[in-house]
Amino acid sequence: MRNLSKRFISLLAVFLTVSFISSNLYSQDAAKLFKANCAACHKTSDKRSTGPGLLNVKSRWPDQAKLISWVKNAPEFLKTGDAYANNLFKEFNQIPMPPQSLTEAEITAIIDWCDKGGDEAAPVAKAPEAGAPAGAAAAQTSESSGSTPYILVGLCIILLFLIAALGQVRAAQQALLNERAGIPVPEKADRSLWGNFCHWTSNNKKLVAVASFLIFIWILKITWDALLGIGVYQGYAPEQPIKFSHKLHAGDNKIDCQYCHTGVEKSRHAVIPSANVCMNCHKYVQEGPEHGTKEIAKIYAALDFNPETQQYGPNPKPIQWIRVHSLPDHAYFNHSQHVKVGKIECKECHGAVDSMTVVSQFSPLTMGWCVNCHRETEVDFKNNGYYEELHKQFVNDPKYKKGDKFTIGSIGGLECAKCHY
Repeated sequence: MRNLSKRFISLLAVFLTVSFISSNLYSQDAAKLFKANCAACHKTSDKRSTGPGLLNVKSRWPDQAKLISWVKNAPEFLKTGDAYANNLFKEFNQIPMPPQSLTEAEITAIIDWCDKGGDEAAPVAKAPEAGAPAGAAAAQTSESSGSTPYILVGLCIILLFLIAALGQVRAAQQALLNERAGIPVPEKADRSLWGNFCHWTSNNKKLVAVASFLIFIWILKITWDALLGIGVYQGYAPEQPIKFSHKLHAGDNKIDCQYCHTGVEKSRHAVIPSANVCMNCHKYVQEGPEHGTKEIAKIYAALDFNPETQQYGPNPKPIQWIRVHSLPDHAYFNHSQHVKVGKIECKECHGAVDSMTVVSQFSPLTMGWCVNCHRETEVDFKNNGYYEELHKQFVNDPKYKKGDKFTIGSIGGLECAKCHY
C-alpha cells in the first residue's frame, strides 16, 4: 500500500509537470514557427494581408489533411483541382504561397495556434504611459513571457503540499488500521525540522530522485534559454530623438522604402536618410497629423532651418538616431546582394514596417535564422543575369533532376566564409 501510494504520487507529479511544460512549449514553438515562416504574409486575426487572416482557419478547411497539404506545397496542391484552394488562389491575386519545409506536426501546431487567434488571443499588455520609452510595451510582453518559470515553481510548490497532505492522510489511515489490529503505536521521535526533513527524504528516496531530476531539467532549460538569448534583441524598439512614424509615411502615404533608404540596392548598408531627404517634403509640410509642429521642428533645429524665411543657418547638427537592427562585427551582410540580386522583400527580414508607428526588430537575426533562410529560399533565375552561368551549370549537372529545388545553400550559401571572414 505504501509503495503504491509513493508510485502514484510520483507519477502524478511527473505527469502534471510534464503536461504543463509540454503544453507551454507547444504554444511557444507554434508562435516561433509562425513568426519565422508565416508572419510575412498572414495575420493571426481575421484581417487580410498578402494572404488571408488565419483566425478560425480550420472551419474554412473542413478537411485538415487538405489544409496541411496546401501549406506544405500549395503549387502542387493546386494541381489537384481542389475548388476551394483554386478560388482562394484567384481571390488573392494568384500570388503563389511558396512550399514550406515544415513537418506535418509543425504545420498542425501552427494551424491550431492560429485558429485560436495566436498572439491576438493573448491578454493585451497595458499601454505604456505618456513619456515612457517606446520599448516599454515590448518590455511588458517580455516580462509576461518571462513569468513562466515562476508559474512552474508555483506548480511544484503546490505539488509538494499535495504530496505532504497525501502523506499525512496515509499516515493517519495506517495508524487507524494499527489501532484496530491492536498493534502498539510507536513513540514519536523528537526531531528538529531538519531532522524530520532528512527522515522523510530517507524514506522517500524514489520521490526525491524524481523531484531532483525535474528540478535539474528545469534549471538546465532556464540556463539554456538564457544562453540562447545572449545578443538576441527581437522586439527591441528604442525611443528615437524624433518621433518618426513608418506607418504614416510608408503605410498611409505609400512612400517607397528606397526613397529614404537609398543604399539598399547599391550598397552593403541600407543607409539612414539625411535630414535633407526629410526636407524634400517638410520644407512645405510643417505640421503633422499626430504631433503637430513639435517633431517637425526638431528637424528644422537640426538643420538650423528657419521655416518662415525658408533659409538655412550656419549651425546644423546631426540627429542622434538610435540603431534598431545590429549584427555582430564578425558577420558580413550585404543589402544589395539580397534586395537587388536575391529579390528579397524588405518585410521578409524587417516585418510589416509600414504598419509600425515605432520600428522594432522583427526577426531574431541569429545565425540559425539566416542559415535556415538560405536552406529554404530558392534562387530566382528569371530575368536575372547574375545567376545566368550558375543556372547553366545547374541544369547541365547530371545530378540535377527536374523539379529539384535550387536554393541559396546549393550555391555555397551555407559556407562559413560567405559571412565570416
